[in-house]
Amino acid sequence: MSAAEGAGAARVVQVAAAVVWRGAELLMTQRPPGGALGLQWEFPGGKIEPGESPEAALVREVREELGVGATVHEVMRRHTHRYAHGLEVELTFARCTLDSHDFTPSAAVHAARWARPADVDLREVLEADRDFLRELGTLASPSR
Repeated sequence: MSAAEGAGAARVVQVAAAVVWRGAELLMTQRPPGGALGLQWEFPGGKIEPGESPEAALVREVREELGVGATVHEVMRRHTHRYAHGLEVELTFARCTLDSHDFTPSAAVHAARWARPADVDLREVLEADRDFLRELGTLASPSR
């Protein structure tokens, strides 16, 4: 591949996202300020490390971001999203429960909140999470 071809190629990042319910509300975290995706809301989670499963990544990321344990129950959806700035993400959304809802966000999380999916302003959410969040907002309230 030539240097010109390589320069136009998108980076592909594998990401795992935790879908955590508290009654009819979902846990959302806000990215720290800075960068193209700063201050956007997202599902807790993050990059899957080489050799790591999405489930193991979620357990690790939730512990790092929120300081609590997580149990992964099932994968709900997988999809790929390409951002205008060139980043391509392969997302795995999985339903999780936390050991405790009494968590302390780390420096990697600017803020955390619980919200009904239908009440979230999608313009404030990462593009890659919007379609899935929209789908969750049209479902009946879960019994979690």
